[in-house]
Amino acid sequence: MNQNHEAAPSIDTLIARADQALAQALPAEHQPPVELHRAMRYAVLGGGKRLRPLLVYAAGIALGANLDALDAAACAVEFIHAYSLVHDDLPAMDDDALRRGRPTCHIVFGEAMAILAGDALQALAFEILADAADIDDAETRLRMLQVLGRACGAEGMAGGQAFDLAAVGHRLDLAELERMHDYKTGALIRASVMLGALASGCRDSATLDALDRFGRAVGLAFQVRDDILDVEGDAAVIGKTQGKDAAADKPTFVSIIGMDASHHRLDELVNEALTAVEPLGERGNTLAALARFAVERVS
Repeated sequence: MNQNHEAAPSIDTLIARADQALAQALPAEHQPPVELHRAMRYAVLGGGKRLRPLLVYAAGIALGANLDALDAAACAVEFIHAYSLVHDDLPAMDDDALRRGRPTCHIVFGEAMAILAGDALQALAFEILADAADIDDAETRLRMLQVLGRACGAEGMAGGQAFDLAAVGHRLDLAELERMHDYKTGALIRASVMLGALASGCRDSATLDALDRFGRAVGLAFQVRDDILDVEGDAAVIGKTQGKDAAADKPTFVSIIGMDASHHRLDELVNEALTAVEPLGERGNTLAALARFAVERVS
């Protein structure tokens, strides 16, 4: 593990770094097949909070990683996230026309090209992680690929989306709802934290377990806040269709436990996250700031 005692970069600095790394890692627009590459860049570079790359950077910084060793993982998790949004927005899934305040990828490029863009982004995520030049330990790279793969598949986002589709029109209890979101939203957030930790060279099981608890709490908190914003948020601010979950009769924290209890659950989750990274002291400040962002954001 590298030791880095310099002050941690600001969140804005890390977002700028992630944006630059993403733009460089994506195929150029003029490179054939042009329409596919345009769709990929549209899906990734059109704004967004960059929470998952930020979590990669924050976890790695907390454990002394060099930023160069974190760029590949930061790009990989954002490519996976972008692909999942492209596919989730399709008519066969959530059928949404607005994402990040812009028309969704399939509205601009058509359904077939959007599907291909999502497929290509998923493949690129694993390619860039496998080729990460600044992680010279093959065992570490393999473990990182396993972590990312699990977060995408039946035990992660794909499984969560399957739970979500099956839940439409059904009444879930809180445990079932949290399981769904542990998969759908939480798995990639947890993986982002873990990838940052692994890229740092950390092998301490207690530290990795604490960071995994942090990631789970932040993942659920992010979803609870999403459900609250779906009711209370301004569509012009949140950048997507407001009230769509309720209109589609999808189970949410608000619909199952109510607004007051949802706010209370949000407070519980952020406290769990902050407690998990407390042993890191000042090194965990960026992680703590991201946990607070997850519960305070307005979009």
